[in-house]
Amino acid sequence: MNIAQQVAEAPNPGFWSSLREAVAGTRQDFTEGSIDRAIILLAVPMVLEMCMESLFGVVDVFWVAHLGADAIATVGLTETALTLLFVIALGLGMGATALVARRIGEKDEGAAAVVAVQTIAVGLLVSAFTAIVGYAYAPNLLRLMGGSEDVITVGSSYTRTILAGSATIFLLFLINAVFRGAGDAVTAMRALWLANIVNICLNPCLIFGLGPFPHLGVTGSAVGTTIGRGIGVMFQLWVLLSGRSRLAVQSSHLRLNLGVMVRLVRLSLNAIFQYFVQMASWIAMVRIIASFGSAAAAANTLAIRIVIFAILPSWGMSNAASTLVGQNLGAGKPERAERSVWRTGFYNMLFLGGVGLIFIAFAERIIGWFTIDPAVFPIAVSGLRLLSYGYVSYAYGMVVTAAFNGAGDTNTPTLLNLISFWVCQIPIAWLLAFHTGLGPRGVFVAVVIGDSLLALLAILFFRRGNWKRTEV
Repeated sequence: MNIAQQVAEAPNPGFWSSLREAVAGTRQDFTEGSIDRAIILLAVPMVLEMCMESLFGVVDVFWVAHLGADAIATVGLTETALTLLFVIALGLGMGATALVARRIGEKDEGAAAVVAVQTIAVGLLVSAFTAIVGYAYAPNLLRLMGGSEDVITVGSSYTRTILAGSATIFLLFLINAVFRGAGDAVTAMRALWLANIVNICLNPCLIFGLGPFPHLGVTGSAVGTTIGRGIGVMFQLWVLLSGRSRLAVQSSHLRLNLGVMVRLVRLSLNAIFQYFVQMASWIAMVRIIASFGSAAAAANTLAIRIVIFAILPSWGMSNAASTLVGQNLGAGKPERAERSVWRTGFYNMLFLGGVGLIFIAFAERIIGWFTIDPAVFPIAVSGLRLLSYGYVSYAYGMVVTAAFNGAGDTNTPTLLNLISFWVCQIPIAWLLAFHTGLGPRGVFVAVVIGDSLLALLAILFFRRGNWKRTEV
């Protein structure tokens, strides 16, 4: 019996054993063995990583809320401005994940390390520009975002600090994308755990001047967050350079490679535009809802926050599919890559379908935990219920779109986003909201229609199999 047969016939550890290994770390080759086990080992730490990323904003707002409305407005306006940076970071990260996963699948760890170094270099270049512009024009940015003079006075230093430290934002995103592409999701998770622990400890100390720390007010939140992210980045770099990860960067890799850098940027540009299409579409939908007044806007905020929280695990499973596709294509196993996507999509459908049923059945009770305002409550209940009807389509749409990106085919999901969101979703939302009597509920219906169309088109294009022949 040869080694391949032994591996195929070896019994796989049970679910709980795999779950423990997923959190503790693994050296599993994701191009061999059980696909179900691979999904668990990748998805669990990726879900926890995303929960930690969302915790940054929650911690900042929690402590800053004690300083008054101007401080809260400062954080909100700055985060809105940072959305563009996140779009760029996510797009570059998507390109990095695809390239690293492909090289790892080809068993060329050296080439993967070169990609990691170029990714860091691009992140530093982009963040240097952002830091210079942000530091110089922070007050103007707040004014452009609609901040009052009081907000500008209170918050300019906060915005300047966050933008000046944007390298920590980019590198935390990009290096974690490299780890995910290498299949080392645990290190990505640990980096964000560490960054969040530091942020949680420093924020109140720097905001309120506890003990030996200076009293910095809202600026203290920016300093604490930037230091937390910076320590997370230092941990990432230590892991990369110490050889403790599945991907080890050695001194011979520490050089610029313009060919790889250009390939990374070219692959990422479509991904950046892909995220921009989603962001712009959502801004348009929010604008339509806002035209019906503050109650409708508040209802939308509540419904969407609940939906996003429930979808967090699905993003983890989608990222797992992306890594599995990239590595298996690199290993010359396109059929295994395809099976990985269908399996991940099925599990995602089971999870989100169950969540959707709960939201449909208990929408009134769930919204009641947040508000009983008679103007907001009925719209929020309808919104949560309507959005939940699309959970099954969201499940497959997210996974299949991530699979295209993991294969390096960023053109297809960008095209599908344009068709589903700009050509379909926005016009339908406008028509239903203003010309059928549905009002803001028409926007929620349009979201389900647009996302369902995206899932259907993604599945049809995926079945054609052109993504299997994408070169990266």
